[in-house]
Order: sequence, then C-alpha cells, then structure tokens
Amino acid sequence: MAQSANALKHHLLLLVFLATPLMSLTSAAFNRSSFPADFVFGAGSAAYQYEGAWNLDGKGPSIWDTFTHTQPWKIADGKTGDVALDFYHRYKDDVKLLKSLNMDAFRFSISWSRILPNGSLIGGINHKGVEFYNNLINELLAHGMKPYVTIFHFDTPQGLENKYGGFLSPNIVDDYVDFADLCFKEFGDRVKHWSTFNEPYVCSRAYGSGTFAPGRCSSWAGNCTAGDSGREPYIACHHLLLAHAAAVKVYKEKYQVKQKGLIGMTLVTNWFKPYSNSKADILAQQRSLDFMFGWFMDPLAYGNYPSSMRMIVGNRLPRFTKKESEMIKGSFDFIGVNYYTTWYSQSVPPTNTLVNTSVSTDTQTNQSVTGVRLGKPIGPTAGSDWLFIYPPGIRNLLLYIKDKYNNPLIYIMENGVDDNYEKNLPLKDVLEDNVRVLFYYDHLRYVLSAIRKGANVKAYFAWSFFDDFEWDAGYTVGFGIGYIDHNDNLKRYMKKSALWFRKFLEK
Repeated sequence: MAQSANALKHHLLLLVFLATPLMSLTSAAFNRSSFPADFVFGAGSAAYQYEGAWNLDGKGPSIWDTFTHTQPWKIADGKTGDVALDFYHRYKDDVKLLKSLNMDAFRFSISWSRILPNGSLIGGINHKGVEFYNNLINELLAHGMKPYVTIFHFDTPQGLENKYGGFLSPNIVDDYVDFADLCFKEFGDRVKHWSTFNEPYVCSRAYGSGTFAPGRCSSWAGNCTAGDSGREPYIACHHLLLAHAAAVKVYKEKYQVKQKGLIGMTLVTNWFKPYSNSKADILAQQRSLDFMFGWFMDPLAYGNYPSSMRMIVGNRLPRFTKKESEMIKGSFDFIGVNYYTTWYSQSVPPTNTLVNTSVSTDTQTNQSVTGVRLGKPIGPTAGSDWLFIYPPGIRNLLLYIKDKYNNPLIYIMENGVDDNYEKNLPLKDVLEDNVRVLFYYDHLRYVLSAIRKGANVKAYFAWSFFDDFEWDAGYTVGFGIGYIDHNDNLKRYMKKSALWFRKFLEK
C-alpha cells in the first residue's frame, strides 16, 4: 500500500510539474543554500566516453578501443568511442559551458594509455598526454572549478592485456601503482580529490557476462570464446583492490602531506528492498548489498570480503593475506557512491550453477532481483528498462553506509537518469527533459534528508555533463544534462535540466 501511495504521489508531482514553469522546482525553500556551505556540486565524465582522439598524439589503445573495434555486435548501435564527444579538442569551450551552470567541480578520468601508451613506465611516458590533462586541470582552476579525478575508469591499456591478461594477473598491481604515482607527481599539486577506481563492480560484466571490455566469459554465456565467469570476476577485482591499496599507500607516504589532497574509491550499487517481509527475502536483500557493494566496501572498512560471499563463493573467491588485509583496511579518505536505481531482492533456492555474475540473474547469491513486484514496477522508467526511478533509495543507501561502515566521508559521484534515443525524438523534446529535472529535484531532496539524519555527504555530481558513449549501450541512451548533436558537428545544447541546475546553484 505504501509503495502504491508513493508511486501515486510521484505521478501527481510529475503532472503538476509538466504544467508549471521550469523554475517552480527551485525556490527559496530548496536550492544550493539548503545544503551545507562547503557542499560541492558538479557534473561527471570519463575519458573513453568523452575524449575521442583515440589514436592521436601518441595515445596507445585501451581494451575499450579493441573491444568496440573487434566486437561491435556487443554495442547496441555498433559504434565506438573513437571520436566520442571530441572533448580532447573542445575541452575549453566545454569547461566554459559547465561554469555557466554555476557548477563547483568537474569529475573526469585519466586515460591510462594516453599517459603510458603500452601501460608501463618501461614503454615510456607520452608527454602530449600529460600536457592535455595539465591543460584541462588548469582550465578548470582558471574558471574557479575543482578537478575531481578518477585514475582508472574501465580503460586498461591493451598493451597490458596482451602482456599478461590485465587485471587477471597480479602484475597489474605494480603497473597501476606506477601509473597512479605518475599522476600524483604530475597533477597532485592542483588535484585534491583522487578516486583510484570507478565502479570495480564492472568486473562482473567484463569477466562474467562478457558485455564490457575485455569481453571475457564462459562460452555458455553467449558471444564468448574464452574465460571462466565462475572465477575471473573475483580474481580481477581482487587484484584491483590490491592495486588500490598499494596506490593509496604511495599517495599517503609520498604526497599527501605536501599536496594536502584526499584519496578514495568510487563504488556503484543499487539500493535493494526485500520482495516481501519474509525472513528469507530480508536475508536476500543483505546478500544483494553484499555482492554489489560489500564486495568492495567490506575489504576497505574491515579488511575482508563479506561473510556471505566467503560462504557462497567458496574457494573461487581469493583470500587476502594478513599483510594485504591490513593494507586494504582503512585505505580511503572518502568513498565515492554511484546510485541510479532500486530493485527488489527475493530469495530463491540454491543452485549448483557456477556463477552467472550479471546483476539481474546472479544465481550464486541464492536470490533473484527485479524492479517489478506483482506486476507493478518499483518506480517509473524513462530510458533504460533497468533504471527504475526510486528517489528514496539514495537516502536509504546513504544511511545504510553511515550505520554499517562507521559514517565515512561520502561523495556522490554519479546520479542520473537516461533518455532512449532509439525513439528518434525531435530536438525540442530531447531538450525539454522534464523527467530528468524532477529526478534531480527528488534525489537531491533525499540526499539532504540523509545529511540531516547524520550522513557525512559532502559532494554531489550529476551523471552526466553531456550525453556520451554509454558503454554497451553506445549512443542509444543519453544521461546528459547537455545534448550532443552527432548529425551537426557534435554541436552542444543545454537541456532544461542544465538550466534548472543553473538556477538551483545561483549564489
């Protein structure tokens, strides 16, 4: 009954909103000043999704370059990030546009193979790549905005994939640390917020379902010729956690005192609700959170994987040595949180199937997850059918992290909703993105509610600044508050949601 009432309330709000002016959802009662004075607002991006220039000025190939070139059938529209938004050449104008929206910060990632073309120091440093990121950082600072930098956002150098299998090998730890150390050295005098990794959970798609680069999975999973989806996601993510901890150690020992920055990791998770009030479904909810969020947060906070993972995955889950556990535990100044949606968790009987690690059919956790209960969705959808709009989920998640993990400093690094561009909407309809405006209004309300209940949240980044290359969805969906016209020389347009942010953030 409560869910039906919430859905009805959301529907009525939307109807009222569509009939009222843009700024009706920005008032003296709710705007930037509602948040703490030091709260940071920004928008996000990632190197492969934005930059283009995939083989220019000395850049080496990444696994996403290879993946889109050799397995285009795994991308919804068969396209690549070769040009993407051409941010590499247009960053100055884009920074000005972002500043015009009264944003405080810009989140971007550094392309590993643009800095180290073959992934290692032995292959040499590409100074043109270093120059690009220096110029971008300086441009942001010149416009009074802070750079929030992600060191790795899915794009492993192809050279390291060829050499030893990328994150499937422990050798990745030393090469990643060398890359991170180079970033701290070159940019750390101006960058004060570092994320070592974005969404390590993507291991489940890169090595489980094979839908993300490098596209490995068991042959029975479809369109895969190599891999072991029962083991490889855990192996890759284990090495990722070790690389994170080693890089944080370097930063804290060599740079932090002088550079006075903060370092952490950015994790993605859904919020989950029990499908029913049964004990079994309540336990399934916890397993869902353990396998999506606790997989990484438990090692960071407590030095080990969640007990549910250790029990269910068994010897397919690598073990930390005592020394590794001690190094990982507490290896963060903040946690980045990416939240998009909420699903139900329902208990199902255990199976003997070795692991289908795609998030929607994760049989290994003895649970089923869905956005629909008794024929009714948990919330409306706008673009992708997996993204159910459920604003209370972000508050529930933030308070869960507060209570379970000793109230860490949190930056919300991604939150947004997409449009479906396969519908071929007219430009005026694309720009009139009322659903997105209401999405941000509602979610920011719930973020503020979590803060007032004690959650230590200090930043919020909209995903994304522009519509971009959305991984296996290609350009068929768009999360941006800005639109890119791929039929008109990548012309930039600000959507209604961008103009709403401009008004909301006025000082």
